[in-house]
Amino acid sequence: MKKKTTRDSRPHRPADQEPLHYDIKLLFPVLFLVGIGVVMVYSASSALALKNFGSDYHFLKKQAIFALLGIVILVFCRNFPYKFLRSLTYPLLILALAFLVAILISGFGYSAGGSTRWFRFGVFTFQPSELARFSLVIYLAYSMSKKKDKLKDFYVGFLPHVLVFSIFATLIIVQPDFGSTVILGAITWIMLFVGGVRVTHLLLSLTVMIPIAYFFMVNAEYRMNRIMSFLNPWQYPAGEGYQIVHSLMAFGSGGIWGTGIGKGYQKLFYLPEPHTDFIFSVIGEEFGLFGVLIILGLYVMIIWRGVIIAKNSRDSFGSLVAIGLTTAIGLQVCINMGVALGLLPTKGLTLPFLSYGGTSLLINMASIGILMNIGTAKKRVKTHKIKSAKRKT
Repeated sequence: MKKKTTRDSRPHRPADQEPLHYDIKLLFPVLFLVGIGVVMVYSASSALALKNFGSDYHFLKKQAIFALLGIVILVFCRNFPYKFLRSLTYPLLILALAFLVAILISGFGYSAGGSTRWFRFGVFTFQPSELARFSLVIYLAYSMSKKKDKLKDFYVGFLPHVLVFSIFATLIIVQPDFGSTVILGAITWIMLFVGGVRVTHLLLSLTVMIPIAYFFMVNAEYRMNRIMSFLNPWQYPAGEGYQIVHSLMAFGSGGIWGTGIGKGYQKLFYLPEPHTDFIFSVIGEEFGLFGVLIILGLYVMIIWRGVIIAKNSRDSFGSLVAIGLTTAIGLQVCINMGVALGLLPTKGLTLPFLSYGGTSLLINMASIGILMNIGTAKKRVKTHKIKSAKRKT
């Protein structure tokens, strides 16, 4: 006679083996932005690609490949327990450091615009500063979560973290890449503040960092020219203010509803780097204020979800990783949009999920996958506790 199986006698899965769910409020805006990005990269780059490479699909094909690969990476990181990142902290740190050193001393470094920031492997390029930013976030989260009872100590909670940042910052700024260095510093400062490092130590660091930043700005003529053109771009329309002037003209031409997809004018060899640094300007021209507000809304959703995930994380490591990754994405968005709208001096930073660029897209997609994994860890434990309570009753 077959024994009847009751609900309570069935085998139960541990919390870590509960079915994995995807955070739709985070996944939807990311996939929407990636999809828009593929379309807009083609729209912004087709004329440039046809002239330089003989095919208007040159950048589109590469961006589509990276978008698909990015989705695969997102799914992998979503299903990869974020706690295992602790054991990868120092390997990631060493790998990023090795890449930053190698790009300066090897023949693989690829230069563009007077900076050597990339490795070139055939038709693909890799930017080590993106990996450095990611590895620094993981390191800071791991180190601070391990030392959480001693973070108020200057020699434990502050100095070691600033030294690691300083090593990365030095290697990046000699490329030169001043903007990425500033973002790295801002991420470090915010994570230390959230982690519980003494505020007086952080304020002391600003009194040191601000004069250093000023020194690098005034001792580089092109940086001073950018600042002058930022203050009054219309005074230098054919020089340093050229990019900002044409970016503002693109937004002005777009009006409320835009000129229509593919019908923008400034991307036709007027606006420099329309598919990377100034893709937001192309969006503003072709989709108008309406499209710009949609893009802003999608980014607000991503940042909001990142903050909620950090707040609700059940351990300090996950919370700090979430804060660091969200801050990195948020700063890139603010700086890129600020430059395109003439609110900040010109800086070559891509717009996450939208701009052409494989390294940036893959790192950001990995970050979203990790955020999802952190966000559902608490949910899985909560679900397991509820089921356990029901079984007991």
